[in-house]
Amino acid sequence: MNLVEEKKVEISTKLEKEQANLHLLQERLAKSAQITKGIGHILNTFEQRLSRLEDTILPVYNDTENLEKARSNIDHTLQLLDNVINYYEVSSEVENIIEKGPGEGGIDLDTYLNALNRLASAQKYFEKNIPQSMELINVSSFFHKGSDKLNAEFKTILDKYNTPILPVVLLDIISFDDPGPKELKVSPKQIPEEAKAQLIRIASWLLDHGRDEYLTVYGKVRGGVLQRSLTLLRNHQKSISGGSVHGTTSSPMLKPKFGTRHEATRKPSTRRLHQVFERKANRMFLKASQTFEHSTGLTLGGRRASHLDTSYTGEEIDNEQEMENYLVCVIALHKLMQIEQQLMKDIITAAHQPRVFELIVREAMDTIVQEGENIVARAKKCITRHDFATVLVIFPILKQLRCLKPDFERTVEQYDLNVKLKFDQILQMLHSTGSKALEDFIESIRSDSVTQLPSDGTVHEMTSNVIMFLEQLLDYMDTIGIVLEQDPNYAKKFKAGDCKALLGLYIKKVLVQLNHTLISKSEQYSDSALKALFRLNNNNYILKSLQRSNLMELYLISEPNCEEYYYSSIQENKKAYSQSWNKLLNYISGDDPALHFHGDRLKDKERAVLKEKFAGFNKEIEEISKVQRGYSIPDIELRESIKRDNKELIIPKYNAFYNRYASMQFTKNPEKYIKHKPDEVSAIIDRFFDVAA
Repeated sequence: MNLVEEKKVEISTKLEKEQANLHLLQERLAKSAQITKGIGHILNTFEQRLSRLEDTILPVYNDTENLEKARSNIDHTLQLLDNVINYYEVSSEVENIIEKGPGEGGIDLDTYLNALNRLASAQKYFEKNIPQSMELINVSSFFHKGSDKLNAEFKTILDKYNTPILPVVLLDIISFDDPGPKELKVSPKQIPEEAKAQLIRIASWLLDHGRDEYLTVYGKVRGGVLQRSLTLLRNHQKSISGGSVHGTTSSPMLKPKFGTRHEATRKPSTRRLHQVFERKANRMFLKASQTFEHSTGLTLGGRRASHLDTSYTGEEIDNEQEMENYLVCVIALHKLMQIEQQLMKDIITAAHQPRVFELIVREAMDTIVQEGENIVARAKKCITRHDFATVLVIFPILKQLRCLKPDFERTVEQYDLNVKLKFDQILQMLHSTGSKALEDFIESIRSDSVTQLPSDGTVHEMTSNVIMFLEQLLDYMDTIGIVLEQDPNYAKKFKAGDCKALLGLYIKKVLVQLNHTLISKSEQYSDSALKALFRLNNNNYILKSLQRSNLMELYLISEPNCEEYYYSSIQENKKAYSQSWNKLLNYISGDDPALHFHGDRLKDKERAVLKEKFAGFNKEIEEISKVQRGYSIPDIELRESIKRDNKELIIPKYNAFYNRYASMQFTKNPEKYIKHKPDEVSAIIDRFFDVAA
């Protein structure tokens, strides 16, 4: 019971507490409603007062705004009237300035341009509002006159600074030895900054006002500067090249061979350029002369009859000088184009640069193309005459121009496609001429019309010339590889870019044809021994020349068994040559049935046979000695080898024959028949192949 009562008391207490809270909440709600009602009344009163204020102020504001608009219209009208008055007065105000022109009479460019701008504004006004007025005629006349004088001032400034670049400066810019990127590092100052700033302002104003004649003026003036720079360079090259005994210009490439003590000293600015050409020529000539002299005992000092002669001629000197000059001019043109490109960027807007750049380089580029065509035409004449050594100048030009092509294309790619096409035209001409020269060289070997053969059986001049020609091709392997890979006969056998393999295949074609021609020519010899020696000399010379140079390495790519072929051919020719001793050997062979003696006393028939054998041997050895002393084996190693083979073939048999029969009493005059002891025969053989002996 006590728990129930306690629970009731607790509940009763909580109920009273909640009732008190409810009563307090109701009081506060009533008070809040009263406050809300009071605020709403205040807001309604404020809204009514604000509405009355707006009705009072708005008319005043509208009147003020209308007055402000009227004042602004009046000011604008007065300003327009002032402008219109100025338009009518501008002709008289600027007449003196326009008549004097910019840059003359103390009229600075800013003042002159301001006057022209005033005329332009007046012209627009009259064209729009009073198109038939006399004022428009006056303003337009002054404006056109002023624009023409501004164009003339643009040309005057250009003409004032149109001095061409001197050759010594231009040659200093060109660097063949620099392995880095061939970008223009230092640009000669063509136009001072102040004058350049004036040109930029004039060009900008003229273009903004529809006068673009200055673009043509700029292109022609700067094109003339470029062309004159190249002309001065050509004249400079001619003046420093000097003359030769043939009345031609002597190339610095050939200076070590053709120079004299009285040759003019080159200027320091051109020395580096010419040293590069000179070193290249020295290597080519030294390699050719060493090969030829080592294998034949001759020098390159004289000329012989073969139309494949690769020795230097007066015309070749001309061609190599022309090659050097041409390369220098092409590279100089590229540098000049870069200079003009930099100069043009600030003066001519990007949209008009292609047109102007084409004008600048057109004449010079056409001249370069024409000179390239002249070189190609001369090369084709040389091909027709089978003067292939002179044609070799095509490959260094092609090599240098191909190296220049990427830089050249980067220079012109954003300007003019026609310039690039002209450059490609030069490359294509050189490419096709080089290709024709290579193929015609093989054909010239096939159709060689020289019938005269060396009487001593030495290396044929055609052979040495062919080897020299091939060796000189090694210096342009990459270039020749590119030329050959365009020929389907070469490209289908090797992958593109494999220049070694392509040149190796060409070497194979040349040497195969050379071998056929030499075999055919050797048939003219009536003496089989001389025929064999001729083939032996030529094959041995070819083999050693290939091994001594990089030619063999390339030849092996296309013909892995080429060395074995030459070794086999040499052995066959040695064997063929040894047959020339057969008749002599018949006299000293020991198997003659007539010499089977049956006692100490010789029969008449036996004595006659011995007399015949000794006499026949004496006659043969003397005739062979007389003839073969005039034969030639230039290679010392081969010459001694042949002598050794001869001794091994003859001396043992003669020694046996001599020891067996020389002591027999077969004649009353032994000195008549027994003329040579074995050691004397050996000495005779040692004197073979030696005209001096």
